[in-house]
Amino acid sequence: MHITALFTTAFIVGLSGAMMPGPLLTAAMASSAERGWKAGPQIVLGHALLELTLVAALLAGIAQFLTKPTVTMIIALVGGIFLVYLGITMIKDVRSGRLTSLNTAPAQPASAPVTMHPMLAGILISLFNPYWSIWWATVGLGYLTLSLRNGTAGIAAFFSGHILSDLLWYTLIAVMVSQGRAFLSPKIYQAILMGCGLFMVVLGISFIYSGLWS
Repeated sequence: MHITALFTTAFIVGLSGAMMPGPLLTAAMASSAERGWKAGPQIVLGHALLELTLVAALLAGIAQFLTKPTVTMIIALVGGIFLVYLGITMIKDVRSGRLTSLNTAPAQPASAPVTMHPMLAGILISLFNPYWSIWWATVGLGYLTLSLRNGTAGIAAFFSGHILSDLLWYTLIAVMVSQGRAFLSPKIYQAILMGCGLFMVVLGISFIYSGLWS
């Protein structure tokens, strides 16, 4: 996968995850209402620091292992299947009405209290979120494997695209919450999620294809 494609697809996949209601988004909304819009980027910074540490640890320990053809094939297949599953689930949730607007984001027990510094909240919420671990064990690892083919530039393209999507979306939400603006209309929000879901299915299929025939 070309460096430009790595950045672009990582951005879109990252955006699809950032837009989904969950503990990190809930914490960002609560912190922004209490502390102002800067809480959104600060939560992403904590989240990014944790992920950067994880990426560095993965590359330091298993970089040579990940470049083996058989390992690359298995990881690409698992990551692709999981991406297809996530995309189909997102599409089903939109069609069933479970995802209608950002205002439906539930307050979950994993959300940090607003008294906690947003950067620390971003680290802890991500660390103890089971979905985060599953994503990196499947999709994230698959992306790292593909990125290694382009060396350091490939890793940088993937990671920057992934984090930039979080930063832009969470900053937007933080500004809207802190200033009391109305969120995206339900139709626009659902249309964006539907598009992201379809893209994830297509990308998952490309991962599977890459694993089988690369």
